Amino acid sequence: MSAETSAAPVADPLHDQPHRIVEREGVRYTLLGTAHISRASVEAVRAAVASGAYDAVAVELDPGRLQSLTDPSALARLDIVRVLREGKAHLFVANLALSAYQRRLAEQLDVEPGAELKAAVADARALGLPVQLIDREVGLTFRRAMQSLGWWARARTGAGILVAMFGDEDVGDEEIEKLKQGDMLEASFGEFASHSPALYEAVIAERDRYMAARLRQEAGAPRNVLAVVGAGHLAGLARHLAEDSAAPAELLQELETVRQKSRFPWMEVLIAAFLLGGFAWGFASGGFEVGADLMLYWVLWTGGLGALGCLVAGGHPLSILGAFVSSPFTPLHPALASGTVSALIEAWVRKPTHADFMALRDDVNTFSGWWRNRVARVLLNFFLTSLGTAIGVWTGGARMLARLFG
Repeated sequence: MSAETSAAPVADPLHDQPHRIVEREGVRYTLLGTAHISRASVEAVRAAVASGAYDAVAVELDPGRLQSLTDPSALARLDIVRVLREGKAHLFVANLALSAYQRRLAEQLDVEPGAELKAAVADARALGLPVQLIDREVGLTFRRAMQSLGWWARARTGAGILVAMFGDEDVGDEEIEKLKQGDMLEASFGEFASHSPALYEAVIAERDRYMAARLRQEAGAPRNVLAVVGAGHLAGLARHLAEDSAAPAELLQELETVRQKSRFPWMEVLIAAFLLGGFAWGFASGGFEVGADLMLYWVLWTGGLGALGCLVAGGHPLSILGAFVSSPFTPLHPALASGTVSALIEAWVRKPTHADFMALRDDVNTFSGWWRNRVARVLLNFFLTSLGTAIGVWTGGARMLARLFG
């Protein structure tokens, strides 16, 4: 195996473009580094595909991102209830943030972000060339990134995602320069990827390894493969493609696994013990009146603030009732998460329409759009109900302590 840089011209379409050539196991990989907001990159990709020098084209996309680029109506076929039941509301919002960020770029620069990747797929298919989608699914990348962070870093990243969805200001020059040299996901996370080694590892470095393994996994009949990737991946991808010795299947399995922290749920157990112990102590030491007061404090604070969050989200009366009833039980049983309960009721009572899904990307870019669009309102219901319940847990607990020891 060998790796060559582009110090000397290799082919006319690429002579002035950043690229690397790696030869391994009888396959010649030409890695073309692009800027996701550059018309010049689109032209270079189209010229390379049309040159006839390649018998397969690989792109830095996963099936979901390709579908969003080529089929804007795909979002309208999403089952929002299934998203909530499978606990993927956070991932859905992350995808919305990425779409909102791309929309802002398109409006500001009059260039479709990722147009060169879309062109590579379209032109390759028109010529009958195999297309390889080598990037990791964005939701999986997001989950691995978040699991590597502490609670404060997760909160900062979450705040950045909300800013990406609500903000309508122009994308800064520094971010635009990053896109010219780097990666769409890194730019979407803003400053966090550059300031957090753990986040950088999941968003950039892991994907270099992942795409290299995918290219090796696809190796077979094609002997000349053109891989179109963001320029920020060029050096790392070339290195891993040339040097990694582990079997591609093993690497992919490792990089697709989301490891749950093997820890004893101390916080959950402590809250449950505090509640049950507090109720028992209240009944034992103060009689029925004190015990009943403690239970009433807990139900009113947790249920009331959970229901208030649902109300602020514009929830249906049945959703608000569901939030009130489920919130007191949330700390005792995660399966009864108040945000999920109220959001599922909201999606059932006010079923999102095809028009809601089609307008979603535009509506989440405005503050009022979150309450107008039924899909967005379901998500808002989920997050605000959960937030209200969390505040209620700590407030209600404090009130119980004051009643017990006051």
